[in-house]
Amino acid sequence: MDPCNFFKCLADETRLKSLLLICEAKQACVCELMEALKLDQPKISRHLAQLRAAEIVVCERRGKWMYYSLNVEMPDWALRTIAETAKKNAYYFESSLVKLVAAQSISGRCD
Repeated sequence: MDPCNFFKCLADETRLKSLLLICEAKQACVCELMEALKLDQPKISRHLAQLRAAEIVVCERRGKWMYYSLNVEMPDWALRTIAETAKKNAYYFESSLVKLVAAQSISGRCD
């Protein structure tokens, strides 16, 4: 993994918050991230596509929605960077995490 590309991906607020939310939740659907970040589907999907192209996240299609999780094949330094950032900066994305958890608790939300 190219460190320059990795950190460029994290330099965008939407990508960083999405990544931290995915890290904390272990996985998130596009529709859940839309709710958590109050952004539209094309914007969320575009940013997630960049994270996927950089091999930071992986995705799985379920019906019409894509579910994203951290790429566990990333180098240890990259995984540690994401985990430490989430752990030490909860204030940065806490309100979005509350919305994400609420969206995930609604049965059939992404159907």
